[in-house]
This record gives sequence, structure tokens and C-alpha cells, in this order.
Amino acid sequence: MLPDLRLNDHLRLRKQHPCGSYEWTVTRLGADIGLECKGCGRRVMLTRRELAKRLKSNLTKHEGEHHESPNEP
Repeated sequence: MLPDLRLNDHLRLRKQHPCGSYEWTVTRLGADIGLECKGCGRRVMLTRRELAKRLKSNLTKHEGEHHESPNEP
């Protein structure tokens, strides 16, 4: 399943864009996710399912997302 995304998150996808960049910025959230290539500025729309398949990692660090395990004090 697709992890939580926010506007302006920086993502790394599995396959390289023809311009040579792997990194994208989230520009739209909804049923479809809008992405902008950080290399050439090209904008694309992907379904959530398609993005979940193509996503390698989210490079944005969100504050307050530390998940404590039940064993931690």
C-alpha cells in the first residue's frame, strides 16, 4: 500500500526518467498523484496503485513521525 504522502514530498522512483533524474516532487494529491520531475520539470499524473509500484523511497523527513514500539519505555 502507498505510504502517507504530503504535498512537496521528494520521492525517488525505481526507474530513471528520460532526462536522467530519479527524483520527483509531489504536486497534487487525490485519486491520482501529481508528480514533477526535479531534473526537467515535466509533470505527470499517476494513479495511487501505479505510484505504489514505482516508488522506491520517500526522501522527505516528516517531523513527529517517530513510531514507538510497545517495548520502548
